Amino acid sequence: MKEVYLDNSATTRAYDSVGKLVAHVMCEDYGNPSSLHRKGVEAEQYIKDAKETFARLLKVQEKEIFFTSGGTESDNLALIGTAMANRRAGNHLITTGIEHPAIINTMRYLEEQGFRVTFLPVDRYGRVQLEALKEALCDETILVSVMYVNNEVGSVQPVAEAASIVKAYNKNILFHVDAVQGFGKYRIHPKKLGVDLCSISGHKIHGPKGTGVLYIDSKVKIKPILFGGEQQKNIRSGTENVPGIAGLSLAAKTIYEDLDEKVQKMRKLKEHFIEGIARIENTTIHGLYDETSAPHIISVGFAGIRSEVLLHALEEKGIYISSGSACASNHPQVSGVLKGIGAGQEFLDATLRFSMSEFTTSEEIDYTLDTLYNIVPVLRKYTRH
Repeated sequence: MKEVYLDNSATTRAYDSVGKLVAHVMCEDYGNPSSLHRKGVEAEQYIKDAKETFARLLKVQEKEIFFTSGGTESDNLALIGTAMANRRAGNHLITTGIEHPAIINTMRYLEEQGFRVTFLPVDRYGRVQLEALKEALCDETILVSVMYVNNEVGSVQPVAEAASIVKAYNKNILFHVDAVQGFGKYRIHPKKLGVDLCSISGHKIHGPKGTGVLYIDSKVKIKPILFGGEQQKNIRSGTENVPGIAGLSLAAKTIYEDLDEKVQKMRKLKEHFIEGIARIENTTIHGLYDETSAPHIISVGFAGIRSEVLLHALEEKGIYISSGSACASNHPQVSGVLKGIGAGQEFLDATLRFSMSEFTTSEEIDYTLDTLYNIVPVLRKYTRH
């Protein structure tokens, strides 16, 4: 049976070169980077090289790069670490209502610790309302967190404009960006954008799972949330995942090679897919789908069919997609993102996310469309009204 993987916002297939490098470091250059002998020095070199790679790609200093276990830990460290370190300056935090659970649930935790959190509304395309941001800022605000690309509907946030508003109000307010879905699709330069902290995940860019980066501007006051051997300047203790970091670095380098061509290819496939979806009655595309949206994410509502039913029907044909954020998929519930953009009631439990990568082909898109043309009318016929 043909296999079509269109769930790249959940995770990506690692580059072959990344898999080989990870195996090599695990089995050959396996020293502990804290050890003083040659094996340790060899391992430490991979970390130095990775810092150099990310510093170059982000146009920041190597000392501002910290390695984590992924986007969730990077988000947690950014939010909890800065909130706790800057508590004397204020107790007000701001984010949007359509963030990834790694942000939303961390903010809920911080509310339990006595912080006040404002969840900003978004427009019908999933973009944060900048006027609401202006109104929310106050003397107690210490941190604002806005994602770069929404993981469900692909909306691209006006990060530079939001950061500019925040810094104009008070340059000491910290600005964090969850760039998990944006890194590898856009050239992201935190200092130019006015961003103080930026989260990145390895397995979204054809790197290993369990790897991530947090950029922390050298001026930022932050407390660790993990305690141990004081690795990474005591910001993130724990023996570094050297194989993962080496693979993460190689994936980052590789994904940015010929980036414009890769993105353009995905945009053309997205355009073709959306044109094809338009032939199916009672469907809707959530969010924007022009050049201002992410190149790889398409959120489609199929009125009259529960998303879980259509997902498994596609799976039977070898097509793998998602019904929303993979990190919350084991706990089915109505998407906060869809509610946030004001999606119609008929689409709240009838939406699927199709997400591509540089490996996606036009043949795979055509096969998926043909499959949908066949199974959607059949499933609707059996749906109870």
